[in-house]
Amino acid sequence: MTQTDRSPESFLPLSYVVFHILLALADDARHGYGIMSEVEQRTEGKVHLAPGTLYGAIKRLLKQGLIEELGERPNPELDDERRRYYRLTEFGQKVLQAEVERLGSMLWQAMAKQMLPGNSTRFVTGSG
Repeated sequence: MTQTDRSPESFLPLSYVVFHILLALADDARHGYGIMSEVEQRTEGKVHLAPGTLYGAIKRLLKQGLIEELGERPNPELDDERRRYYRLTEFGQKVLQAEVERLGSMLWQAMAKQMLPGNSTRFVTGSG
C-alpha cells in the first residue's frame, strides 16, 4: 500500500524519533547531521538521535513517502558533496500536522484535568 492509499492519521501515533525528524524538516531541508543538531538544540539536549537510529528512520520515511531526498544540495559551494539533504513531502507535512493536532488535543485534555505542573500556560505559550 502506498502513502497515497493511506490517510495521514493511519501513521499515528508517531514515534518520538520520527516526530522529531519530521519536525526538524518542517521549516527547511537538512542533511542527517543537521537534523541531529537541530533536534538536540530545539530540545535543549534532552533528545539525542544516534546516527544508526536516525538513518534507519530516514530510510523508512523515504520508503513511506513522508520525506524525499533533494536532487541537489542547497548550497553546493559551501557543503560536502557526500551529504544527502532531505525535506518533507506534502504528505509528510500532512502526517506531521495530524500528529501535532493529536498531541495538542492530549495536552488540552491534561490541562482540563489540571495535570500540568506549575503554570500550565507556559506549555502553550512557550514562556515560563
